[in-house]
Amino acid sequence: MKKLVVMLIVLSAFLYFNGYRGPKTRVLRIGVECAYEPNNWEETRKTDSNVPLANHPGLYVEGYDIQIALLVADEINANVEFYKLAWQDLLPALNRGEIDAVFSGMFDTEERRKLAAFTETYESAKSEYGIIVNKHSKYSGARTLEDFSGAKLLAQRSTKLDSAIDQVPGAVHMPPVDTVSETLQRVVNGEVDGLVINVDTGRSYERTYSNLKLITFPQGKGFTLDFHGVCAGVRKRDKELLHDINDAIRSISLRERKRIMDASISRVWRNF
Repeated sequence: MKKLVVMLIVLSAFLYFNGYRGPKTRVLRIGVECAYEPNNWEETRKTDSNVPLANHPGLYVEGYDIQIALLVADEINANVEFYKLAWQDLLPALNRGEIDAVFSGMFDTEERRKLAAFTETYESAKSEYGIIVNKHSKYSGARTLEDFSGAKLLAQRSTKLDSAIDQVPGAVHMPPVDTVSETLQRVVNGEVDGLVINVDTGRSYERTYSNLKLITFPQGKGFTLDFHGVCAGVRKRDKELLHDINDAIRSISLRERKRIMDASISRVWRNF
């Protein structure tokens, strides 16, 4: 009998330390915009890396946020479901109990911290803002924010990207639009001079569109950001879930995060 008990203990320890934690008994419902490459976007064909959208049969979601969320769900021993929601509906849906967490390239701004609790950052690099321009425009040689005086600048509605335009001296702040893809198209069409964008996302678009260029700025010459970076959001009362997700994020090395981001940027090309 003692031998059997010892064998069971050894077997349990072996399974635990080799990643087996028993059957997954909970579901983590995650909200995502599906319109912010390389963090998240939708696809119509199944691949070996994208996952189905629970509320849009026949559509799949892919991107950096998705791969990080999958690792987090596995680490906390949860099954995961992804729900496509408009950007402005993500936090309201969270607080209505329709989803359990937001993994959608979201920054932990002061305004959003009033509505949700945010995890540690899970991005692959420090958050920075740049400006996407046509590489043949007069702004393609810009080096400071002051160089964009007179430029028509655009960003996505209800984001820090939009409010950051006010930091550009003399810029014409164009009315925001709902999605990043819409803002990008207006730059491509020449309707505006530039798109304020997160640098990681901007690098992805720069590689995808041959006529676009991402302008970044030396330290002290660019945008001042008042948030930590890309975080997951949960309801304020869900303190245990916040703790579990933070522990899971810490288990993902910076090297692995960079590898996931690089792979996500490469996958953006599948759609072009």
